[in-house]
Amino acid sequence: MQSPIQRNAYVFPILLLATIFVGCPQQLRIGELTSNTGRYANREVTVTGTVVSSFGLLGQSAYELDDGTGKIWVLSQNFGTPSKGTRVGITGRVTQGVNLGGRSFAVALRQSHETHY
Repeated sequence: MQSPIQRNAYVFPILLLATIFVGCPQQLRIGELTSNTGRYANREVTVTGTVVSSFGLLGQSAYELDDGTGKIWVLSQNFGTPSKGTRVGITGRVTQGVNLGGRSFAVALRQSHETHY
């Protein structure tokens, strides 16, 4: 027969892992995000891709990521702009109908965490 301490030894690690996974933003392929924009609107997600284009304006910048399944623009303020060809992972909030520097973006990610190179 197991003691209460032995039974609880299994419960704590399971609860810890569940807490960690619930708090993590959802990792998505860009193609899934752009084809189901309404499902992810105003939610924080993480995507990984290669920078294919970028521009900056007065402390704000935008760069386009391509992961092979699709492309999406990332709007960044105070996080910097990675160079073209750089592979990055970013976390941001899915935003619709954004204007930046005279350009309009139907769907974009507003970066909320530091870029992972």
